[in-house]
Amino acid sequence: MSNVNLAIGGRTFTVACANGEEAHVTELGRMIDAKVTASGAIAQNETRMLLFAALMLADEVHEVNAELAQVSAASAQGGEANAQLEARIDQITRRIEALAQDLETQDLEDAAPIS
Repeated sequence: MSNVNLAIGGRTFTVACANGEEAHVTELGRMIDAKVTASGAIAQNETRMLLFAALMLADEVHEVNAELAQVSAASAQGGEANAQLEARIDQITRRIEALAQDLETQDLEDAAPIS
């Protein structure tokens, strides 16, 4: 285990993390500090400041999840539309093939010698 010092809202917090995770935890601390700074929550006590930052980050996660759900739904609808389009193309193809066969049959009948 390693300890990492995070500067958030002008305060320093020491947190433990797994070896090799120091850079990742430091980056996460920077993200939290950016939220605290942008929100002006620096003037709050530590608990309220971190709670506010957590709420802002949770809101971002919620928005991303909502966008993913919309993309997933649109993809599913697109899949249904593609299936319908493929079925229609298949239907048209079968009709064209039937018409071509009818034309070939008529050409053969027209070309047959009359006795």
